[in-house]
Amino acid sequence: MSTELYWLLLTTLMTTLFWLPYILDRMMVMGLGPAMSETSADQVRHSPWGSRSRAAHSNAVENLVVFGAAVLALHVLGAGSSVTVLAVQVYFYSRLAHFFFHTFGIPYLRTLSFFTAWLATLAVILTSLGWI
Repeated sequence: MSTELYWLLLTTLMTTLFWLPYILDRMMVMGLGPAMSETSADQVRHSPWGSRSRAAHSNAVENLVVFGAAVLALHVLGAGSSVTVLAVQVYFYSRLAHFFFHTFGIPYLRTLSFFTAWLATLAVILTSLGWI
């Protein structure tokens, strides 16, 4: 397995676990029974941090689609390099930081971590195209 695929899988695992905090928050706010049985989005309640956690998870999923496609294209093309190894690692840690900054409502660091992950994705894409 290439290093880039390894980090993509770690990022996918991390993103998969991001739902846990807001579900636990939902259980604390609503109680276990209502939290597990309520299916209507307008009836689901969260604390403010739980709502931000849910938004951070959604953002991570949306961005994983682009990042994942970029890493898979890189792998198929055999275009991996030291730049892409660094980029996938930066993406992982930036997305982890983004999740915490978003959940705890730290706006400037949230934006900086999002932008850093975006740059890492761009580095993977540009390397795949042979532009870096």
